[in-house]
Amino acid sequence: MRNRERIVTAAREMFVEFGAQVPLDEIARRAGVGNATLYRNFPERSDLVREVVVSSMARIAERAREAGEEESDTFAALRRFTHAAADERVGALCPMLDGAFDKDHPDLVAERTHLEEAVQGLVDRAQEAGRLRADVGVGDLMVAVSQLTRPLPGTACLNMDRFVHRHLQVFLDGLEAPVRSELPGVAATLEDLRNSCAARG
Repeated sequence: MRNRERIVTAAREMFVEFGAQVPLDEIARRAGVGNATLYRNFPERSDLVREVVVSSMARIAERAREAGEEESDTFAALRRFTHAAADERVGALCPMLDGAFDKDHPDLVAERTHLEEAVQGLVDRAQEAGRLRADVGVGDLMVAVSQLTRPLPGTACLNMDRFVHRHLQVFLDGLEAPVRSELPGVAATLEDLRNSCAARG
């Protein structure tokens, strides 16, 4: 089990740095295991990509639950979760969801459901408390986190962190109630995001 965890950790790091097509041999080298060990645990690249996505979703969902349980201010909980999701490099990992693996795999569906429920709970509580503007949805939050944490095209962006958290805070300031402007369009739900991705695919 320890080798499997090391492989997943190394894969996640390298997917963030170089994209999902990084050579598996390089992942094995960073994990400190032999190629045979990697292929024994993950016979196909898609198996490894799915495991990285599932483990990332699990960590992000846990950050949402921790924020909700430990912060008395509902907007502070949402803010804490948003910055924690950025630290998970969710924007760099999102493109992997367009990969060739089975998006309806039970492990992926289960972890996605846990994540969506945890984040929806943060949004609902903040809106019920009057701390989060009512004209946004959880989809708006997740799209913004994904876009603001995605590396800029054509750059390595090794120092992205110093921009990411600064820009996320500007975004979060715009979410806090009372509102200062009227938003165009309608709030995005998680269902909207899934339907959009399915149509694009």
